[in-house]
Amino acid sequence: MEVRNITTTTTFVLLGLSNSPHIQVLLFGLFLVIYVLTITGNLLMLLVINTHSHLHTPMYFFLSHLSCLDAFYSSVIVPKLLENLLSKWKTISLLECFTQISLVICSGATEACLLSVMAYDRFQAVCHPLLYVLAMNKRMCTGLVGLSWAIGIGTGMVNTLLLAQQHFCGPNLIHSFVCELPPVLLLSCSDTYPSIVSILTTMVVLGLGTFVLLLGSYTRIILTALGINSAKGRSKIFSTCSSHFLVITIFYCSGVLRYMTPASGSALEQVLSLQYSVVTPLLNPLIYSLKNQEVQAALRKMLSGKFGLTS
Repeated sequence: MEVRNITTTTTFVLLGLSNSPHIQVLLFGLFLVIYVLTITGNLLMLLVINTHSHLHTPMYFFLSHLSCLDAFYSSVIVPKLLENLLSKWKTISLLECFTQISLVICSGATEACLLSVMAYDRFQAVCHPLLYVLAMNKRMCTGLVGLSWAIGIGTGMVNTLLLAQQHFCGPNLIHSFVCELPPVLLLSCSDTYPSIVSILTTMVVLGLGTFVLLLGSYTRIILTALGINSAKGRSKIFSTCSSHFLVITIFYCSGVLRYMTPASGSALEQVLSLQYSVVTPLLNPLIYSLKNQEVQAALRKMLSGKFGLTS
């Protein structure tokens, strides 16, 4: 029997966004600012919601979990990106890479579920206002949030456990700034069919399923708004829906395209990854929360109380 020496890869190299030192420095400054703004915006939202009792409603309860998730999601991606932009050796261990993949999938799946829950909440508020308090009671809200986190964690674990069955023995260059499932699977020396089936099933069932719920909810909201006699009421609903739908479109389109198409290491794939992993966590507190008049008023009140500011 012929015995072959098989080398097992223990580290990967993240090729990042650019090889130019000057561009890397510029990118470091840009992403550092984005990260600081993302963490500040989301943590500020958590603080405002938790310290003002009139914001203890289902909508802001969901927003607080979205802010927590976005701060966590950004922290999974950006610190390692910043480190690699200034590092000569852009290596990442197998365990660290798999952990990042698991957390990325978990965060993305949880966010998809939370966005659907928030759309359902708005659907109940606009289309069934008289039954809203009964439909979105504390038990229901807690259950929906818990289910969202459970689905996200379960999805991340299943896909990562299947990936852990792969054998990596060849090239270790990842054409990305982050460990994600598609480019890592390209480096596998074993059969990737189970992992491919798993991630495609996840995208079809979870991604498409939640998107259909989102689309259905916002369609009903818009139809209801069209039947309202008050121009101010219609304008408020359309303004909110258009902002929300912008974030949903960016998140879903970039995520689905990234995971549903074969990985090739192209610049487009890098842009798609940046959109849903870096840009969306920055936009969410701005669009969902900081544009909200109730949040703005609570924020001004909090700042005036702490720092003696006047509006």
